[in-house]
Amino acid sequence: MADEEVNGDTDDIQHDKDKTQKKTAKHDSGVADLEKVTDYAEEKEISSQDISGALSLIGDRRNKEAAERLEKEKELQKVSVKKDDIELIVREMEISRTLAERTLREHRGDVVAALTTLTN
Repeated sequence: MADEEVNGDTDDIQHDKDKTQKKTAKHDSGVADLEKVTDYAEEKEISSQDISGALSLIGDRRNKEAAERLEKEKELQKVSVKKDDIELIVREMEISRTLAERTLREHRGDVVAALTTLTN
């Protein structure tokens, strides 16, 4: 009977070893796959010319966007708005004077359209 208990324990130990080996094998295959990916990424080199080109594109895009914003601001400054309309929007919507004036200018002085935009 004592031999049966020992044999039963041996089977459990062997079963645990099999589980551990399966987990290790599964883990090792994932590590190998990860190594393949990182090796590929490490082999790629980035040239300084590519970086310079990308930075100049970003700089050009920023300059273009800044010029467009400046042009839009100039156009908005040309729009005349009534002081009473600005005060109405500030009082009714409880917003800053600057925001009220800008919204009114964006809608070419149309108070109803500016109020509609601010409420939506």
